[in-house]
Amino acid sequence: MARSPRYPVASPCPACGHPELDVFHCQDGIPTNSCLLLDTRSEAERFPRGRMEFGFCHACGFLANIAFEEAEYSSRYEETQGFSKLFVEWAQDLAKRWVDKYDLHGKSVLEIGCGKGEFLVWMVEAGAGSGVGIDPGVHPERIDSEVADRLTWVADFYSEEYAHLEADAVVCRHTLEHIAPVGEFMATVRKAIGDRPETIVLFELPDVARVLDEVAFWDVYHEHCSYFSLGSLARLFRRTGFEVLHLELDYDGQYLLIEARPSTVPAPGEPNALEDDLEALTKGVDKYWEEYGAIKGAWRQRLADLRAKGGKAVIWGAGSKGVAYLTNLGLLDEIEYAVDINPYKTGKFMAGTGQQIVAPEFLVDYKPDLVIAMNPIYLGEIRAKLDELGLDPELVGA
Repeated sequence: MARSPRYPVASPCPACGHPELDVFHCQDGIPTNSCLLLDTRSEAERFPRGRMEFGFCHACGFLANIAFEEAEYSSRYEETQGFSKLFVEWAQDLAKRWVDKYDLHGKSVLEIGCGKGEFLVWMVEAGAGSGVGIDPGVHPERIDSEVADRLTWVADFYSEEYAHLEADAVVCRHTLEHIAPVGEFMATVRKAIGDRPETIVLFELPDVARVLDEVAFWDVYHEHCSYFSLGSLARLFRRTGFEVLHLELDYDGQYLLIEARPSTVPAPGEPNALEDDLEALTKGVDKYWEEYGAIKGAWRQRLADLRAKGGKAVIWGAGSKGVAYLTNLGLLDEIEYAVDINPYKTGKFMAGTGQQIVAPEFLVDYKPDLVIAMNPIYLGEIRAKLDELGLDPELVGA
């Protein structure tokens, strides 16, 4: 399979301003949003499509889709992982760790891009005094907690309009990767904090180094327009007026965690050893460019062979990874259904390719021969559910 054209583009890096990006992967016809609840197959198949031009900045390590078009984020956006016991236990532990580590007991938390609000709830349940969550897709009616009266929800995008909201901690999880002008956004956050150096800033987002190394094309999708490694994230924070306190990989190496505080000194502190990753990122970009076609071809062949034998496959995980997997492989008839444990998705349809989303119990009658887990961290959880349903298909991770 031919490799994607590779070429330099005179497009300033949104993170550092370097005047050129190295475009190494291009793709047309990808859904502009992966997590909207779509009511009919026709609506899903006619969903708006955009283009991917995946560019790499050799100066700071940032990666971006330079062909990004604004995606819809509204009450129809259904991104939560809060129905997974594994995820909930990990996220609740992280909330408690942050509350304890930075002594946020009785203090205020502002969460930018709070999603459905679970994490902010868990921080207040862990001891924080109050919380304000900002997100256009928030659903306050879903919050069932004794701390609900200490929480305030704003159904909007974060901007300078909310600079007056002061807090002891600013949290932002899985939001920065959805923002194209990342340098401007971080400058806005820093400006809003102002002269309050004691404010703690806590961000979490996906690690692009793993995506490149594993050639995980199902982790590259339109509404993720910005991609970071530990190093590129830390460099952005330092460049926009923050002192980096701690960096780490978590959640089986899938997520970046950065802990920081505002600084009046440009690029304060000595870089962490984990930030020295430009060479590794360059190799990762080369690997993705070289191996994408072969890995995609191997998946297509495997599913074609299964179908030729009369076998049936489903994907497990009807979110962004699932949409990207199905779209990249151009799968329509080869996979009829996508499984998801989120009850709000049951009966809806996958953007772009149109597969119906079903609950795990649907599989009792459908009896798939192959289940493809869109995130391998959930293999144990999925196997337990299949055992509970009395099913024993082959289970593999993407």
